[in-house]
Amino acid sequence: MPAQPTDASAAGVIPLGGDLQVRRLGFGAMRITGDGIWGPPADPEGAKAVLRRAIELGVNFIDTASSYGPGVSEELIAEALHPYPGGLVIATKGGLKRSGPGEWERDCSPEHLREACEGSLRRLRLERIDVYQLHAVDPKVPLEESVGALSDLREEGKIAHVGLSNIDTDQLERARRIVPVVSVQNRYGLTDRDSEPVLERCEREGLAFIPWFPLAAGDLSEEGPIPRVAQAHGATPYQVALAWLLARSEVMLPIPGTSSLEHLEENVAAARLGLSDEEVEELSGADA
Repeated sequence: MPAQPTDASAAGVIPLGGDLQVRRLGFGAMRITGDGIWGPPADPEGAKAVLRRAIELGVNFIDTASSYGPGVSEELIAEALHPYPGGLVIATKGGLKRSGPGEWERDCSPEHLREACEGSLRRLRLERIDVYQLHAVDPKVPLEESVGALSDLREEGKIAHVGLSNIDTDQLERARRIVPVVSVQNRYGLTDRDSEPVLERCEREGLAFIPWFPLAAGDLSEEGPIPRVAQAHGATPYQVALAWLLARSEVMLPIPGTSSLEHLEENVAAARLGLSDEEVEELSGADA
């Protein structure tokens, strides 16, 4: 009988604000949509099976966005999981509009953010969103106006906590002058560390850092440190990439996404992949 995948609880927990605790290995629900993150998936029932299996494996943090589909990811989450199990935290995002497959347009005007948030509430069948994130900074709209809109939605009780995505340290501090921020979601991985200053600021301030595209593993040649460490543990390079993220910082909250049950179980199993201090140091020295 094959070994059962380990539970996400092996990754430990991280607080989001003063009232939420989530396991440090979440699920990113972008890839349960169609090609180009557009329209429904080819196998909607398979997508819903992945969401249900994630919960069975102990995942209690799901990240999505109104722009994934658009709307499709949120609808599938509700169809698969509502009424939601206790302790499940759903984070979604607003600020991007879609005109077609692979097309993304920023619109962080207060009017659009309010419309996006209310649409997410309907699709997710929620009265209040646990964590609502600004998906990106819109160069056409002052950041203070965008964040101010999220602050208003928070005061109205439509969102519990505010997060930010794709920002730098200056933008983070400007936003925090307006509203409490519980998380930052930036692109970050073993070989993609441009957001290191933001991660370090999150560590100092006790904010969750949610790396998107966490499975970017770079050079997978047999000579590199990633496959060498993977072989030593009988793991895949992508499991090593996830294990390194979890070891890199206590505020790290990876959200690997997939539409495959097999890959989901493989990702969750990385929660118990213990890297030695020497392995973490070697991997940290890999070319970014």
